[in-house]
Amino acid sequence: METIDAGARLLNTSAALAQPAPQGYPTLGQALDYAAHRGVNVVAAAGNQGTLGSSAIIRHPWVIPVTGCDAQGRPTSESNLGSSIGRRGLSAPNFEVASLGADGKPRSLGGTSAATPFVTGAMALILSEFPSARAAEVKLAVTRCGRQPRNAIVPPVLDAWAAYEFMASAHRAGRVS
Repeated sequence: METIDAGARLLNTSAALAQPAPQGYPTLGQALDYAAHRGVNVVAAAGNQGTLGSSAIIRHPWVIPVTGCDAQGRPTSESNLGSSIGRRGLSAPNFEVASLGADGKPRSLGGTSAATPFVTGAMALILSEFPSARAAEVKLAVTRCGRQPRNAIVPPVLDAWAAYEFMASAHRAGRVS
């Protein structure tokens, strides 16, 4: 909540919940509700267990879950899939993503934690072009402009250019501040 109170407009998270809790995760739910109430988008890695299902983070209606895909847009075998992910999420590349290691040297990464920053970065670029846009507008632009139609468990692949064009069109029409 401190990050949100400090002015963040977008959060990227990659966290695994090791065990389901019998009473759920009320503090986590409250934090995600707080982000939604304050207009802060939350993008979260869907996980790398290759399972069908989701976590308390991914199930939260404000979170945009991200799963990984290969160069052809097909989900990778280790990426988690599920109804929350298929309905509200996106896919992004997660195979041999070039990055920098803690030592500053180049390295390749994989998994949904490597895919999630593609979505967060696209949203950050949209916010930089349309700084007065509301969180729900940016979320809508990114999630409705995937490259394939939605299905029950597999989300469409992020199409950042289509999301930008959607926002630009809405801006020209006066639907975005």
